Amino acid sequence: MKKYALLSVSDKTGLVELAQFLQQQGQWQIISSGGTAQLLQSHGIPVVKVSDYTGSPEILGGRVKTLHPKVHGGILARRDKTEDGEDLLANNINLIDLVVVNLYPFAQTISKPSVPLAEAIEQIDIGGPTLLRSAAKNFQFVTVLCDPSQYAPFMAQQGQTDVAQRRQLAISAFRQVQVYDQMIADYLAGETVYRLQGKPVQTLRYGENPHQSATWYKVSEQGWGSAQILQGKELSYNNLLDLESARSIIAEFTHDLPTAVIVKHNNPCGVATAPTIAEAYELAFNSDSTSAFGGIVALNAPIVDTVAQLLVGTFLECVVAPACSPSAKEILGKKPNLRVLVLPDLTTSPPETIKMIAGGFLVQESDSRELTTANWQVVTAQQPDDFTLKELLFAWKICRHVKSNAIVVSKNGTTLGIGAGQTNRVGSARIALQQAGAQAQGAVLASDGFLPFADTVQLAGQAGITAIVQPGGSVRDQESIDCANALGMSMVFTGQRHFLH
Repeated sequence: MKKYALLSVSDKTGLVELAQFLQQQGQWQIISSGGTAQLLQSHGIPVVKVSDYTGSPEILGGRVKTLHPKVHGGILARRDKTEDGEDLLANNINLIDLVVVNLYPFAQTISKPSVPLAEAIEQIDIGGPTLLRSAAKNFQFVTVLCDPSQYAPFMAQQGQTDVAQRRQLAISAFRQVQVYDQMIADYLAGETVYRLQGKPVQTLRYGENPHQSATWYKVSEQGWGSAQILQGKELSYNNLLDLESARSIIAEFTHDLPTAVIVKHNNPCGVATAPTIAEAYELAFNSDSTSAFGGIVALNAPIVDTVAQLLVGTFLECVVAPACSPSAKEILGKKPNLRVLVLPDLTTSPPETIKMIAGGFLVQESDSRELTTANWQVVTAQQPDDFTLKELLFAWKICRHVKSNAIVVSKNGTTLGIGAGQTNRVGSARIALQQAGAQAQGAVLASDGFLPFADTVQLAGQAGITAIVQPGGSVRDQESIDCANALGMSMVFTGQRHFLH
């Protein structure tokens, strides 16, 4: 029995292969129009042009091609309704079981600088969305393919689809039309409308607290939704927030020595680089072992046996790394509740951050640009040597991931003390320096914002800090510079602050 497929696409990727597959099946008659028909005919694939099929010519310069009862009647007819079958018979209409459509490139057109309105309007697809909606509406009987990525699975199943699969394909088609129409409306209105759409990954047990409901959504196939969960309890809302904080820090050190990050309540409590990942983890853990208890660990190198032995030696919530050896996985199995994730790409960060406020939301560019010393300015008589500059950069990278007001004390690529989220900067400095203790002798200090007074410099000097990195920009900068000079410390201004609220 002959079956009809309508193919009409703008993006012709994979189309010839799909049409050849249908031809080889021996039962499909392909209906097509315009450039799609020409392409298929040039490859020797038999095609019935839409105008020949309907008996109506394309009109209005191609604006009207597929808007015809012989097309939409064949798509929308309900196969289980006798009256629908009688209508088709009376009007000499064939059933159309497969619709392959994607839309005019409106986005590409309006992305051109100063594109004329008339040109943009001609790229507003009418027949395509109508075909997609018709086929998607009748998914009980009709298969709709709206993206070239769907062709291979369709062919792998020999062109056979069940209702559940057709329903998912229909959802994709409706979503494509929705996004397309929104884009056109925004363009005509002259507005840049920010929309965030996501697919639910899972309903979480609760949010930050047990009385708050929460759901995890994904907006792309990258990121945490693509992570391989090797073992452990179900991820929680707070786990995911902390994992993202840990990932954003480890992303700073992707191409550096093996690095370990430990996060607690969205703040790093230990970060270290070392010749091996086991050494790096041990240094990070020991920099604040009290806070590390129940923490989230991110590693920029695969989990190997030596580090796995250390990870199971205490209570941790989650561990993420780009890979994990089979033998290390066995060792981690000693802690079955420990959530272990493998995410090969730890560097891809969201381009923007979003925060809800009453009646709306705020969107900003993420603070994820690469940090270097290229534009730093030494403002003291004491010049930092290359080793000190490298250490200052290490502390500076971590500082931008600490809640403001943020102070980081480090030495030899290891954090010694972190002061986070205090309402005054000198308070954060006291916490960081107290954590560092005697190890602060010869260490460096980073501040995410300028130092408004010389008090932080004085505290740092008393603790033995030898160099400070800060944005600069205070009206009292000279007081801090003078204090650093008096103490024989070096100080550099980055010209860029890193508040994190």
